[in-house]
Amino acid sequence: MTVSPLVEPHQRLDGRLGTGAIVFMVIAAAAPLTVIGGNVPIAIGAGNGPGAPIGFALAAVILLVFSVGFVTMTPFVKEAGAFFSYVTAGLGSRLGLGSAFTALIAYTAIQVGIYGYMGWAVDDLVTFFGGPSLPWWLYSFATMAIVAVLGYRHIDLSAKVLGVALALEILVVVVLDVVIFATGGAEGIALETFDPSYVFTGGIGVAVLFALTGFIGFEATAVFRDEAREPEKTIPRATYLAVIIIGVFYALSCWALVTGVGAGNAVAVAQQTLAGEGNLLLDTTTQYLGPILRDVVQVLLITSLFACVLSFHNVIARYQFTLAQKAVLPARLGRRHAAHHSPAFSSIVQTVTAAILLAVLALLGLDPLVGVFGSMAGVATVGMVLLMLTTSIAVLVFFARRPELAAGRRVRAGVFPILAVIGLAFALWLVLSNFTLVTGGSVAVSAALALIPVAAVVVGIVLGRRFRLDTPRFEESADEEAPAA
Repeated sequence: MTVSPLVEPHQRLDGRLGTGAIVFMVIAAAAPLTVIGGNVPIAIGAGNGPGAPIGFALAAVILLVFSVGFVTMTPFVKEAGAFFSYVTAGLGSRLGLGSAFTALIAYTAIQVGIYGYMGWAVDDLVTFFGGPSLPWWLYSFATMAIVAVLGYRHIDLSAKVLGVALALEILVVVVLDVVIFATGGAEGIALETFDPSYVFTGGIGVAVLFALTGFIGFEATAVFRDEAREPEKTIPRATYLAVIIIGVFYALSCWALVTGVGAGNAVAVAQQTLAGEGNLLLDTTTQYLGPILRDVVQVLLITSLFACVLSFHNVIARYQFTLAQKAVLPARLGRRHAAHHSPAFSSIVQTVTAAILLAVLALLGLDPLVGVFGSMAGVATVGMVLLMLTTSIAVLVFFARRPELAAGRRVRAGVFPILAVIGLAFALWLVLSNFTLVTGGSVAVSAALALIPVAAVVVGIVLGRRFRLDTPRFEESADEEAPAA
């Protein structure tokens, strides 16, 4: 195959991303404003009511425990492959390849789902301000075109765009939270949030489930390893910061909304939101910040979704780039652009893939929220929890086979991964037992969607006979030890 003069073959990506830039991209993938406006009402209305903030806090604790083992192994995995590199190092090539395919499926699914959500949100914004109602997919494909341009260029440009969008959406929610707590809300600070009768109910599972959905993409810190300034320091710091910031932001904002409408009214207001008869976030913003900032929040929902979909685009392009470097995918996907130093061709292929999937879903006439976003978010959630569970097992096996590397790290390399396996197994059960709430479909459709990530693992294991991933190289240098949790 002839190599384009614009592309340099078989080179690693490079960059000078610091901890802040990586944290920005990871938090942007979590789409915090979208979660506050979408996941929180579900957690309150269909979950444990005023106790929903504890569900978000619990999900953050599970992921923070997972992060300890993940970060402890990071100095010994010298490639930007994230989960599949860790699984390959700990459990072998076949499971590593299965994890790689599962990650591609999960990230592609959530990205396509966000495109559907974006199409609905833009149309809703346009009609709210008196514009014409157009097919949602027109806005989705317009967004995709902008993402394609940014994804083709150097990662620094994407980081700047994501940073601005993220700062604005977090700022407005923080202002809302502060005003609600400062004024005491509708009935005073909602201390009912900590009442065991609200926290420890059957609905806590629903709250944890939708909290976990809001964390999808946080592990992408390791995907940007080659573009990080000092990966041995930057990646661990970015991982911990991302989980803590997202978790605190979700839990406090959820508590603020409960306080804002009053603990006694929270479930009813949230259920009205789910029925399409109101909007918990926008209505509360109007009450405490006024109609102008309500309009600002509605606009920032668009930037939140855009930042999210751009972040996932960058992650998928880099997964494909790394797999191509390993000869699992076509070699051209593993070439970087000579000028932009980006996985340019991989970015183009990713755009085409997303466009095809989105076109199929649009032609099927699916609703952009329930049919597109709900079903794709369901696939992604199952895939990501499954990947984290497998990765925690891989960390345990990796250090168990190399006791000399575990010296001085026994708690982080042994105890924390075991706790993570227990917590993530519980989380996976919560996801599957409440899966129809995520997808909005029947039991049969939901079961079929849940099996897609599992099928990706099986395909990877089978293809592992033909394509073998090299075990990621690792070093035993004590001075590269990741910082303690």
